[in-house]
Amino acid sequence: MNTRLAIDEQSQLTEMREPAPEQPAIVKIFAKLISYIFHPLFVPVYIVGFLVYIQPYLYSGFSAWDKKIVVIQAFVMYTFFPLITVLLLKGLKFIDSIFLHTQRDRIIPFTACMIWYFWAWYVRHNLPGTPHELVYFSLAVFIVSILGMLANIYMKVSMHAMAMGVATTFLMLMSFSQDISFTVYVSLALIITGIVCTARLIVSDHTAGEIYVGLFIGVISQIAAYYIA
Repeated sequence: MNTRLAIDEQSQLTEMREPAPEQPAIVKIFAKLISYIFHPLFVPVYIVGFLVYIQPYLYSGFSAWDKKIVVIQAFVMYTFFPLITVLLLKGLKFIDSIFLHTQRDRIIPFTACMIWYFWAWYVRHNLPGTPHELVYFSLAVFIVSILGMLANIYMKVSMHAMAMGVATTFLMLMSFSQDISFTVYVSLALIITGIVCTARLIVSDHTAGEIYVGLFIGVISQIAAYYIA
């Protein structure tokens, strides 16, 4: 996806997005499927699920029910509340599409998500027994929503890339602090990040620059949270 300056119908200089080269239908279907599976509303829940069920140490003393509660709480805060917010905004006609195609459509959802994500971090930060890793991951999600909203002023930054930047960097940071090998997890995260970003270039109107900026914001958000928390 490339951009160029052009004169619109009101004789004003505006940025026009040139469509990306047409891809085969099967590639576009696969790219859309990847975009849905690794939607920014789901990625934080995947990470929490990884910490609860796959990483062997952090939740080893928790009962099966307590583990389910942790994942359900993550789903409510990171997926359910933001999704309901977007649906309500669409129903009230504050946004044009639930897919948030424009920068204007993203302003209120970014603001709402900042509130939900701050709440998620604040609760975990003050809840006894919460693993430190989950605390600084939650803080990173909050920070990336702030930086994403600021970047949205200048460009339609990729939220998929932001989410994957946070998730991959989180796994890399964990690999430095854990006794077990994270090579497989980090490798998979890097591969998935590349696939997701490629998928967004295929089926969205993002430019390569918006993808790269999203990744950068995700990375620095997680690194900042690691040192702050």
